[in-house]
Amino acid sequence: MNSRIWQRRLMLTLLLAPALLWLLSLIVLPHLQLAILSLRERIAPHVYEPSLAQYRTFFAEPLYWQVFVRTAFISVAATALTLLVAFPIAWVITKVARARASALLFVVCLIPFWVSETVRALGWLILLRQTGVLPALLVKLGLAAVPPELLYHDATILTGLVYTSLLFMVVPLVNSLESLDNSLVEAAYDLGAGGWAILRKIVIPHAAPGITAGCIVVFMLTLGNYLTPNLLGGKNSQWFTELIYSQFIVRFNWEQGAAFGFLLLGLSTAIVAVGLRLSGQRFVDVMRRS
Repeated sequence: MNSRIWQRRLMLTLLLAPALLWLLSLIVLPHLQLAILSLRERIAPHVYEPSLAQYRTFFAEPLYWQVFVRTAFISVAATALTLLVAFPIAWVITKVARARASALLFVVCLIPFWVSETVRALGWLILLRQTGVLPALLVKLGLAAVPPELLYHDATILTGLVYTSLLFMVVPLVNSLESLDNSLVEAAYDLGAGGWAILRKIVIPHAAPGITAGCIVVFMLTLGNYLTPNLLGGKNSQWFTELIYSQFIVRFNWEQGAAFGFLLLGLSTAIVAVGLRLSGQRFVDVMRRS
């Protein structure tokens, strides 16, 4: 009996070894190194001492924490907009469309992700720039006297973020809504409930794990996005990941960049924790049910 238990444990260890090695080498160790970098200060070439100076710099410089707050606000707004767009799509896929039409709609949501994020962002540049397709169309329709510049606005950044994150919200919503028994909705209609009451009391509570999981994934991706805000927002987009990139690559100030990275990690963790508490969900249950 003991030998069988030992063999099962050994087999489980061997199966988990690649994943554990990946987590250790690519996630745990780099984060530990970044933590060490963020908690030291260079006082001379190749001479360092423990310090919180990098974090004090963040709070002392208004530009840093203002960009930090702006990034958090737009990320939350993009997550909410993505949910508003994705929920009707997921409902149509699971409850309205038939088998073939449902599969086709899902493929349509998947098509943009067949190309890289860079190509998708450049597509928005071609569409929205002053000499692009949409401004020319507005002039031709008489809605604008001259081609407007649609790039380099917060609304443009929001549009790009929602577009790049949509699939990551649709998938968990589809998984949650598929298990919703249609007879519950029909019974609610038979008892005189309206559409909004059914949505609020039946559909949303049942889809809560999928909503929470989708919001967590989309928020994380949006908060850490670099390419879309940079291309669609231009040089004045003021996204926090750009500050991190600047500290690491442009200024070669790895200590400050590491501190900014951990501040961004702390922000994402705090907002996700608040979201889970407000929704009454537990992270483990959300990941299991979605």
